[in-house]
Amino acid sequence: MKERLRSANPYLPLWEHVPDGEPRVFEYNGEKRVYVYGSHDTERTEYCGRDQVVWSAPVDDLTDWTCHGVCYRASDDSILFAPDVVQKGDTFYLYAAEDHGSRIMVASSKNPAGPFENPKFTQLGFDPGILVDDDGRVYAFWGFCRAFCAELNDDMCTIKEGTLRCDPIGHVPDPWNEKNNEVGVDLRDAFFEASSPRKINGKYVYVYSKRYVTPVPELGVYDPCNGFLSYKWSDRPLDGYQDGGDISFNGGEILCLPDGSGQQTYRWGNNHGGLVEINGQWYIFYHRQTGTDEFSRQGMIEPVDIAVGKDGKIYIGDVTYIDGEPVSAKPVEETSSGVSVGGIDAYKIISAGYACHLSPLGQAYIKPVYEQADGVSAPIVNIKDDTTAGFRYLQFGLNAPKTCTISVNCSAGMHVNVRVDAWRGRVVAQFDTEPGKTEYCVPLTCGIIGRRAAYFEFCGDGEAEFDWFTFDR
Repeated sequence: MKERLRSANPYLPLWEHVPDGEPRVFEYNGEKRVYVYGSHDTERTEYCGRDQVVWSAPVDDLTDWTCHGVCYRASDDSILFAPDVVQKGDTFYLYAAEDHGSRIMVASSKNPAGPFENPKFTQLGFDPGILVDDDGRVYAFWGFCRAFCAELNDDMCTIKEGTLRCDPIGHVPDPWNEKNNEVGVDLRDAFFEASSPRKINGKYVYVYSKRYVTPVPELGVYDPCNGFLSYKWSDRPLDGYQDGGDISFNGGEILCLPDGSGQQTYRWGNNHGGLVEINGQWYIFYHRQTGTDEFSRQGMIEPVDIAVGKDGKIYIGDVTYIDGEPVSAKPVEETSSGVSVGGIDAYKIISAGYACHLSPLGQAYIKPVYEQADGVSAPIVNIKDDTTAGFRYLQFGLNAPKTCTISVNCSAGMHVNVRVDAWRGRVVAQFDTEPGKTEYCVPLTCGIIGRRAAYFEFCGDGEAEFDWFTFDR
């Protein structure tokens, strides 16, 4: 029996929906693990849910995730928005956003997996992000369409007198509160939400969700868009923040068009996450959308590069160097492989739910699944003529496969092309679907080795549901 792929990108099981993930490396009982704290999309008809769960993985294997169960429930059973967790001394503090993020509580535990208990009301606001500095001082960042930050007292709840800062970075024009538009509006680099502070190489890095209100043609963005995680940096924790850039964008693979513009291949949506260093490698945790709304989001992870230039500027993302010096950075690509930088194993059964390319936009989508079964797959549905589903990247090894097996259910006859390397790349296998048949094993026409991208193109009348695929030698 072939083994199913159980962790790629998304990194948690396909039935789990933990967006807004803040990653933290904590040592507990002599073991270092990366813990993820996020909201929990269980309501299905609106954002988030009424409990929060903790997942963790050993730092030497980011594909081996364990669920520790529910760590917190709101004091009044209300909807919990994005949390954060930090450690000070031997205590872990969960900043829980109760009542749709309108009431921020802090609860504590001696275990990073919780449960977090004894909640206390704080003076913080929407989407809290917390930084414990090297000297033990604690800083909080928060806001929606307008940013705020302050130093906290030792109680971890209240703001130290005289430290509150409004608009440490410029904010987006705010249609929800016109008064905000009187100060600090930044049309080019606008704070939206999702504050996530870090200290990296002696610099204070403010990660946040940016809302572009001006076009970004190279990424296929022409309308207001908040699918980005971006950053600014400073030499001080509460002010002096300077231009950074964009770390990630959840619009899928970006196709480069002949005129220099880009084309998204996945439906972008809101974004939230954070940076973490694990065994010397930095990663950005973020989320993507499934289904046809933003209520079944999934956690994603990509490796990032971080460098500091001679001028002191910090570069984060896909960094370009000249003569060993960083000169620019752009968002890292969205992949199906995530931490498996060499590519996911092409010889396992791979769910269609790991696709990072679904074009054209607004047609096919990944169907959310919630059944907590081992090896559950998330199919791509609403596949019609000219739909392409892409997976970056697979690892084929040095011995080329001979066949590809695809599980697809089609209401009428369609032609399927299997391509490699690009969405209009070389066709290495093809077949026609048949009524009542749901599994096809087709020969490959050429050898495929190493790390490659794979694309499945569907042509013709009818509608299809794509469940999984695998390759065999």
